[in-house]
Amino acid sequence: MSSLLRERWKGGEATVGAWCTIPSSWTAEVAARSGHDWVCIDTQHGLIGYDVMLPMLQAISAGGVPSFVRVPWNEPGSIMKALDAGAGGVIVPMVNSVEEARAAVGACRYPPDGFRSMGPLRAREVDGGWRLPVCVVMIETVEAVARADEILAVPGIDAVFVGPNDLAVSAGLDSSYEGKDPEHRRLIEAISRAALGHGVAAGIMCGSPEVAAQWHKAGFVMLGLQSDTRLLAAASEEIAATSKGLIGKS
Repeated sequence: MSSLLRERWKGGEATVGAWCTIPSSWTAEVAARSGHDWVCIDTQHGLIGYDVMLPMLQAISAGGVPSFVRVPWNEPGSIMKALDAGAGGVIVPMVNSVEEARAAVGACRYPPDGFRSMGPLRAREVDGGWRLPVCVVMIETVEAVARADEILAVPGIDAVFVGPNDLAVSAGLDSSYEGKDPEHRRLIEAISRAALGHGVAAGIMCGSPEVAAQWHKAGFVMLGLQSDTRLLAAASEEIAATSKGLIGKS
């Protein structure tokens, strides 16, 4: 399924993704069946460990969409275990240099293109494209933006994903998904231009449909919409506040 995403991105087609931070195979399956084009399991900032990640990947497979795992860090063991468990691709945080980009690609690719160890235990059972998973690197610091052209020229990178909040913090700016500060927006758009120049798909966390539409116009095609935790919190707050308001009037 990962190869289908590559083709859609090459054609400039927008894809929207769900973001799982809650350790639950059921919420992962709900996300996969909700109309999203892909689902990401966040093992960096989410509350998810390996033993829960595996059934979540199985649930996403049952939902019929591609899966990603955002690994905790640019560490080969974490990347390889996520891919061997059947993730269609990995999202690697805080890639700030060419060397770090090469390390991320190397952990995703078998020799001679990388150094991934052979042992795709679940991957080869569920994904015909298991030999070539999607490698997504995150650019989310001012340092990395300055080197974006060099980083995204590394062979084997399929997509770059922007962490807008980390990028804002790195630049000493207030965080926002939409890039309210002109300098913040300039940095984000610089990443999109670099991606376009190197034939790499550009992705970003959006937080809302309106922001997703905004960034798609700027060339982004891998659009993360919202995390399950934030969706649950927002809906819970709304229903509680509305109910108390109506009850208070009765």
